[in-house]
Amino acid sequence: MTAETTRLPDHGIGAQLRNLFGDGFPWISAGILVGVILLALIGPMVSPWQPGALDLRSAFQPPVWAGGAWSHPLGTDNLGRDILSRIIAGTRVSVIVAFWAILLSGAIGTIIGMIAGYFGGWADTIIMRLVDMQLSIPPLALALILAAVLDPGLQAVVIVITVTYWSWYARIVRGEVLSLREREYVALARIAGCGPLTIFARHLAPNIVNTLLVLATLQVGQVIIFEASLSFLGLGIQSPDISWGVMLADARGYITNAWWAITMPGVAIMLTCLASNLFGDWLRDVLDPKRKQL
Repeated sequence: MTAETTRLPDHGIGAQLRNLFGDGFPWISAGILVGVILLALIGPMVSPWQPGALDLRSAFQPPVWAGGAWSHPLGTDNLGRDILSRIIAGTRVSVIVAFWAILLSGAIGTIIGMIAGYFGGWADTIIMRLVDMQLSIPPLALALILAAVLDPGLQAVVIVITVTYWSWYARIVRGEVLSLREREYVALARIAGCGPLTIFARHLAPNIVNTLLVLATLQVGQVIIFEASLSFLGLGIQSPDISWGVMLADARGYITNAWWAITMPGVAIMLTCLASNLFGDWLRDVLDPKRKQL
């Protein structure tokens, strides 16, 4: 007689990792995002040329697959600057802007949204009317107004995007807190004498982290496009500093005879935005318990 062994379900770290990195994990998107972050960190070490180095004799060299040389695999621009090196240098600007803009706008919007949702009353009314007013203004129009007032540069871009996006976080967080404040553990915390700051830190903030992570991931692409748009219009990063938007602005006059100069930074923007959106969609599905049951 053969004794049957009952296999117990594996609930350890290995099982959690298998569930997390299963068949639905967006490996390509994650790889692109990791590559962008690595280029931002070690870009100067792997860049084949100095991003601002001029070589007029090598101007308008096409990419290597279009008859160019391997010394400039993505070609050169009108001043002979290596496009690959400039894309790598622009990666750092995009990552810095995305990190600080999302961190600041998320922090401000989260605090304001938690105050509005938890206290309600006149605080909620005033805050949400301000949010409605800002959301009624097209984001790019508001950004152009703010950028025109501030001195162009990296700091101005971060401030503009922060002021533009905090209201998105405030509205979403407020909706989450309106539901959470009615839970029993929040009521018990009030009865136990916990103050608002304690309730915010221990009971509300941990329950909205998943929502904030998804929103932040989805906004990476939007922030990068915003920075590129401002720089393209001359209200963001300024030459000789390098960003993908600056590269687009510099190459727009040569699109007919040097298509690669404007196409390559455009492809970098497209791939990064697409990767962040796909990764954010996957993260939303993983962190939303309702979607797990479907």
